[in-house]
Amino acid sequence: MADQRVHPTTSDPPPSSSSPDTSSKQSDEHPNHPPAKPVTLPPATYVFQLPREQIFRYPPPENAKKFEVLTRRKSRSSCCRRCCCFTFCLLFFLVIASAVSAGVLYLVFRFKSPKYKVANIAIEGMDLTSSYPISPGFNVTISAENPNGKVGIYYLKDSAVNVFFNDVKFSDGVLPVFYQPKKNTTTIHINLTGSNVVVGGAVRTALSNEQSQGTVPFVVRLKAPVKLKVGSAKTWKFTVKVKCDIVTNTLDEKAKIVSTKCDYSVRLW
Repeated sequence: MADQRVHPTTSDPPPSSSSPDTSSKQSDEHPNHPPAKPVTLPPATYVFQLPREQIFRYPPPENAKKFEVLTRRKSRSSCCRRCCCFTFCLLFFLVIASAVSAGVLYLVFRFKSPKYKVANIAIEGMDLTSSYPISPGFNVTISAENPNGKVGIYYLKDSAVNVFFNDVKFSDGVLPVFYQPKKNTTTIHINLTGSNVVVGGAVRTALSNEQSQGTVPFVVRLKAPVKLKVGSAKTWKFTVKVKCDIVTNTLDEKAKIVSTKCDYSVRLW
């Protein structure tokens, strides 16, 4: 129950009640004075003390609008959290499924990674004497080996092949779409072209110095989507990435490869 207390603000003491004898005696002593008028007390202020949990307040309209906006924000953030959680769980499931499938493929069919090698290269349009942009061309021959006895490889469209020098891309091209059977080595001829390639002074100087020494380093990057054929079934799409570091002795059509080294990686989705 609420604790209610009354505190009068006036400090005047209340009028004392007198007996009939006293009043008659006072009237005898002062016969000429009129009777005193009743004293009117000023209005008192009453303070009610209530527990805080029993006090209810209505928010002003502007606070109500703010509350609605905050509620909407919270609902949106919760939806975003749920979407992120669902996406993360889906990606985690795909990673686990891909790892399990790769493990089964390796254990059952003893899958071996394909091997790639840049076998030949011919270069044209590398004019280093002019300051204008150049349009170089690279005719690259790549050897792709499938060492698996039970797995074939489908090379699909949307592939890309590029040639770089000091992180400057000189030309690009694509792989042909083909199927490579098991225990097979395929030779692929690719024509890579570049158009209006801006070569800075530092890159021109570096190319000239490397050519004078007979060791011009290039990087050939290959990216191709593939599918594996196991029996009569096909797997999902993989992405094969190949990076070949090659060194040529010159920058013309008679260029010969001095050394080559290729690294291979696969992305499972």
